[in-house]
Amino acid sequence: MATGLPNLKIYAKAKQLELEVFELLKGFPQNERFRSVDQILRSSSSVTNNIAESYYKQSVKEKIRIVNDIAKCEAEETRRNLEVCTEKKFHKNQQIIESYTELIKMITGYVSFLRKSLPS
Repeated sequence: MATGLPNLKIYAKAKQLELEVFELLKGFPQNERFRSVDQILRSSSSVTNNIAESYYKQSVKEKIRIVNDIAKCEAEETRRNLEVCTEKKFHKNQQIIESYTELIKMITGYVSFLRKSLPS
């Protein structure tokens, strides 16, 4: 089994989605640059950054706190904002919204895995 942050599936998925979001947002209306675009860019990059930060923490409890309480919430914020932006007709990419839902489920699974390594 390969180790290292680039091989962590939730990190790879979050990074891929962050890049997809970046490309998608290029097509948004210019007047949304400092509204929806800025907010979605920040939340999508926060998912990836917080997963990376948690990976190098020594404490399993701290890893869980960062991934579950921050990264997963940022992923949900990104998903929700992308969903609202479809309703505003800024984009039609339902797949990216579904991919964020999948990432949230993956993060939940990773947190369960980490919790099993905690002493009883």
